[in-house]
Amino acid sequence: MKPRVLISTTSFGACGAAPLERLRRAGVEAVLNPHGRRLERAETVELLAGVAGLVAGTETLDRGVLEGASALEVVSRCGTGLDNVDLDAARELGIRVYSTPEAPVDAVAELTLAGILHLLRRLGEADRAVRRGTWSKPMGRLLAGKTVGIVGLGRIGKALARLLAPFRVELVAADPEPDAEFADRHGVEFIALEELLERSHIVSLHLDAGPRPPRLLDRMHLARMRPDAILVNCARGGLVDEEALAERLEEGLLAGAFLDVYEREPYRGPLAGLASVLLTPHIGSYAAESRLRMEVEAVENLLAGLGRRTPS
Repeated sequence: MKPRVLISTTSFGACGAAPLERLRRAGVEAVLNPHGRRLERAETVELLAGVAGLVAGTETLDRGVLEGASALEVVSRCGTGLDNVDLDAARELGIRVYSTPEAPVDAVAELTLAGILHLLRRLGEADRAVRRGTWSKPMGRLLAGKTVGIVGLGRIGKALARLLAPFRVELVAADPEPDAEFADRHGVEFIALEELLERSHIVSLHLDAGPRPPRLLDRMHLARMRPDAILVNCARGGLVDEEALAERLEEGLLAGAFLDVYEREPYRGPLAGLASVLLTPHIGSYAAESRLRMEVEAVENLLAGLGRRTPS
């Protein structure tokens, strides 16, 4: 009997047939997400019945969900973060957990840079003006010469630092495990989070939040930021107090924000009504090349966990 695997990500296979073909050749029956969106907890429980492997997205995989999935042997996350998985429970239950940390790095870093440039040059406002038939020209700002604060100088934070090099910015970073060698090579100054918030024209979050994301930037932290600063979160939902952020933007105490991730998705909230905010629907990895690589790696990890191939 073929082992059954659930693929919970909504666009799996859209960038190429290779991942699904690999499962077929391995003799695995793949069940796709029937809802076309992030699964609710009860839906995950229902779909995991009798499933040996899961190619996971960002759905909740807490202890209760994992304990209810009695046949589950492997969780292969299609992405870098594992904050939606109770890793302690998985270990106790003998469920092997994998991720694809390298595949989305360039896609997320490039999206971050695109969002920063979009906000600095006020491209959204200019686009909307032309579409309205109004030939008004919003005055933007240069990225060159600004101080960019990177919170979390891991894989994606480092990729962003490399992308920023031609813009002649001052790079500062806050990280619980600073990589001094990388910082020296790329001109990054490590400082405390509070000082980073006070100094930076652009604050970009790239910190892996862990199993239960803390509110990294609460109302008091946001109050430390410069009034001409831009906040970017392409890391994890829940890192920013979204209501407090909206209030500061409405009051003109921040210049703008770009969010690709949210405390609750799909996002419905006050940030959607603000012209100074760029919102995208969790598309950090949605570059065709990165997405295909992620899916292939997730499938190979899954098959390795199921004993259907030798791990590389």
